[in-house]
Amino acid sequence: MQVTLTSIEARVLGALIEKEITTPEYYPLSLNALSNACNQKSNRDPVMHLEESEIRKALNHLEYQCLVRSVSSTDSRVTKFEHRLQDAFNFYRPEVAIICELLLRGPQTPGELRTRASRLHAFEDLESVHSALNRLEKRDPPLVTVLPRQPGTKEARYAHLLGDVPPVAPAAPAHATASRDHDAATASSNQRIESLVAEVTELRNQIADLQSQFATFRKQFE
Repeated sequence: MQVTLTSIEARVLGALIEKEITTPEYYPLSLNALSNACNQKSNRDPVMHLEESEIRKALNHLEYQCLVRSVSSTDSRVTKFEHRLQDAFNFYRPEVAIICELLLRGPQTPGELRTRASRLHAFEDLESVHSALNRLEKRDPPLVTVLPRQPGTKEARYAHLLGDVPPVAPAAPAHATASRDHDAATASSNQRIESLVAEVTELRNQIADLQSQFATFRKQFE
């Protein structure tokens, strides 16, 4: 199945996938709840400020691609929305977690994916992340791709292929090789510290997200 998403459609689809897993009691999502999910500041890169009209347009196109559908219930007159990712791709849970994170935050390294997707699926080790990425790469057509390593980085980043392919930085000139090797060595020595900082930041973001969800829930009874 060939899918082409805009950045807004990717955010809408990613938000629906995320909320189904993290807050199933409030899923499917109303348009208002979906707007809050798309525009929240935690677990998003970049942070967006989308209008409801933009989200409605994205929902229409996602529904046309059979990736989203609207649902109604007898106890509520509010239309709600749910994703149909499983119907379209028949993913395993690790693959769902990775696709969701790539939709919400863009290209990431396997280490970043393991840390950030832990709220969606508990990966036992880095190898399990690579296995899921490998399955997504071998889809027909492929759903993820590995990007060239950036100067001064140790790990390559992966990006989803459900939309435009991320731009690739031009190759560095040959005389920059020595400097690049030095930068890579420095990055390697700091990798553990950066990993710990990322985990702490992730925990803080999750706490902020929970506080935001609680505040939204409380307003319903005020």
